[in-house]
Amino acid sequence: MADITLTDLTKSYGPTEVLHHIEGDINDGEFIVIVGPSGCGKSTLLRMVAGLETVTSGEIQIGGKRVNELEPSARDIAMVFQNYALYPHMSVRENMAYGLKIRKLSKDEINRRVEEAADILEIRQYLDRKPRQLSGGQRQRVAMGRAIVRDPQVFLFDEPLSNLDAKLRVQMRLEIRKLQQRLGVTSIYVTHDQVEAMTLGDRLMVLNGGYVEQFGTPIELYDRPASVFVAGFIGSPAMNFIPAQATGGTISLPAGAQVNSVTEAKGDVLLGMRPEHLTPDENGPVSIDVEMVEQLGANTLLHGTLSGTNHEMVASVAGHVAADSGAQRRFSISPDLVHLFDTQTEKRLNP
Repeated sequence: MADITLTDLTKSYGPTEVLHHIEGDINDGEFIVIVGPSGCGKSTLLRMVAGLETVTSGEIQIGGKRVNELEPSARDIAMVFQNYALYPHMSVRENMAYGLKIRKLSKDEINRRVEEAADILEIRQYLDRKPRQLSGGQRQRVAMGRAIVRDPQVFLFDEPLSNLDAKLRVQMRLEIRKLQQRLGVTSIYVTHDQVEAMTLGDRLMVLNGGYVEQFGTPIELYDRPASVFVAGFIGSPAMNFIPAQATGGTISLPAGAQVNSVTEAKGDVLLGMRPEHLTPDENGPVSIDVEMVEQLGANTLLHGTLSGTNHEMVASVAGHVAADSGAQRRFSISPDLVHLFDTQTEKRLNP
């Protein structure tokens, strides 16, 4: 097992820099999720750690050893890909054993590792099948088995669940997390799905346009997002944002209503309120003109606009709530659940 240190990493393609001064320390045995929208540099960063992309500047250390110039095969890592990357003409057993044969391990050792991994992943009954005879979830287990038998210092996962249906994704992400905890291997996992990131990661590295917006635990990112981007990306439904005026701890909304905040500020601010933190209150200061209702069973989403304005709002209310289009609903919000951001930098005030 090993820790990983990323120091001032940049990546350029010609004159275009796509990753900018990436910094981060990943502890031994930690499960780190790199999350962000398409094109933000997630997979490029993962491929740099793997050795599949060169480092333009900066340094990558694995287990205290600089690996910038090492070939992927010399980094003691194992990678699980989005498309499984299985050899179609080989059986499951042969796919899992192939890397070990290349390393010239004994036949007995190869069989021991393959069968042990097959038992962990519950795929022993499929060892003699070809990949085309397996479902998507079973193929993904085989891809993970091929990584497990390597007994590497580091696991790298490149959006491994994106080809699976929604129900299977939920099942497989829980299995991946339990597997990583059981093996205790340092892992880096790339995804664009913030729910997947929140449920899997010990810590999340949020990328935006090649920059690290925030690196912290899921709860830190949810409770105290460092920027408007993180606040809007982490959490579902996304946070509501309203331009407002601050005078100390009093925040004036565009339509004249006021809410309180534990963060004192002055002048123009961007007010953030999570939909699930809006509490139904007939006398509450936040009024929403309802335009659409989504019944989700355990909770109801009320979509509309802040009364008297065209600013879109969403409120998440527990249970079944009925509301006609055009109805008005009022809400209150606790001062410690109000988020304030600088309108120019979009960074959190009082971080």
